[in-house]
Amino acid sequence: MADEDYDEEFGEDGDEARPPRLRLSRRGVLVLVALGALVLGGLGWTVFFSSALEVRRVAVQGLDSGQLSQDEVERALGPTARGPLARVDLDEAQRLVAKVPRVARAEVWRGWPHTLRVKVTERQPVAAIRADDGRFVQVDAHGVEFATGPQPPAGVPVVALQLGQPANDALSVIDRPTLVRSAVTVAAGLPAEVAKQAGSLTVYSYDDIRLQLSSGATVRWGSAEETARKARVLTALLGRKASNYDVSAPDAPAVSG
Repeated sequence: MADEDYDEEFGEDGDEARPPRLRLSRRGVLVLVALGALVLGGLGWTVFFSSALEVRRVAVQGLDSGQLSQDEVERALGPTARGPLARVDLDEAQRLVAKVPRVARAEVWRGWPHTLRVKVTERQPVAAIRADDGRFVQVDAHGVEFATGPQPPAGVPVVALQLGQPANDALSVIDRPTLVRSAVTVAAGLPAEVAKQAGSLTVYSYDDIRLQLSSGATVRWGSAEETARKARVLTALLGRKASNYDVSAPDAPAVSG
């Protein structure tokens, strides 16, 4: 093979000849940049402004109690759940859903291409408070009043105040809301198997709260202090049939009747 042929095929250094590089002119680069910007702009308009990816459905999870409906959640969202999905303010949507009285916590996220997804955690009643009109206000473990009905929910005690004269005289120091919160603290600390048997929680004073069981037995609880410990002691005592249980002093509980 002639030297000049070798040089043409392999190059002067013996390497295989490389194909010539494709070089764009400045005008070509500008055209490609313009096309890219046009494509990105079109995508941006489609995602953020057109109806192609708008919200068409709200999917709600966690409606287990039957007391909170899909319609209530959608009404709470209002205009926030309309328009392009990408423009939905998720924080605002979450805040709006969390304002629904029965909702303890809410999570909101996008379900492409057309669904706004919502997960709610409902408040669970631990007690019911009889209002002046005879209806019952449901209260959760944090003392939040979230629903009112003609009947108390099943499986939770009804809180009532029957204050003696000393407790009435002390209302300027320990007021009624504080006494009610004490009863709710006790209700929230009851084990599930005890809560199902609870009929009422009567507050006679700050340190005299009594639980009436569905069996007719009475539990003298004392104050709301050491509720968790008292609940454990009561659970153990309920293995003995009696008409009175006293856990007001958990270190020295008593059973009678």
